[in-house]
Amino acid sequence: MERVANGRELLSVLIIDDHPLFRKGLRQLLELDGRFELHGEAASGPEGIELARARHPDLVLLDLHMKGMNGIETLKAIKELESDPLVILLTVSNAEDDLVAALRNGADGYLLKDMEPEDLLARLRTAARGRVLLDDAMTGRLAEVLRGESTRVTPETVDLTEREMEILTLIASGLSNKLIARELAISDGTVKVHVKHLLRKLNIKSRLEAAVWAHEHGIKG
Repeated sequence: MERVANGRELLSVLIIDDHPLFRKGLRQLLELDGRFELHGEAASGPEGIELARARHPDLVLLDLHMKGMNGIETLKAIKELESDPLVILLTVSNAEDDLVAALRNGADGYLLKDMEPEDLLARLRTAARGRVLLDDAMTGRLAEVLRGESTRVTPETVDLTEREMEILTLIASGLSNKLIARELAISDGTVKVHVKHLLRKLNIKSRLEAAVWAHEHGIKG
């Protein structure tokens, strides 16, 4: 059911982080903005997965390095849920390996915890509009990783269909699968199938990698 407050649709949020003080601060930050509705907090991966399964949040804010089940394992499990919420990694790690692991396992965003609160809130408002997120400092690092992989294809060697190119352009614009489906008047499931095919053709594993690849080759929305 659509949740609306003050004429705006609310984005339901689940926080998964094993640091209670950070959860408290993030909860207070979200309460400052009428776009967000907290649907729960979890101190561990297993607890977070159960809450995500039961409460169907629109957005999950997930810590990367947690005791026990880590963020990548938690991410994989949440992405297998039928509700398929947006998942943004919110972490202190700016390591390339962590970034790539997160994106290749389906993360819809990767933000660093040391950003200013107002900047973080602005980024989460962007997520509320269905757009994927990547910390500015990490975009260049991801591009370097992609350039350094010898198996990366080029626009001249990849054979994308007209529909796949449309979807890639919209991914490059930062649109989520739901917004792409709305833009093209097709189902979410159809978008997922097309995205799966174009990722395979580009020899990459995530939508954010596809967005970076598109920008690197001058494909912009």
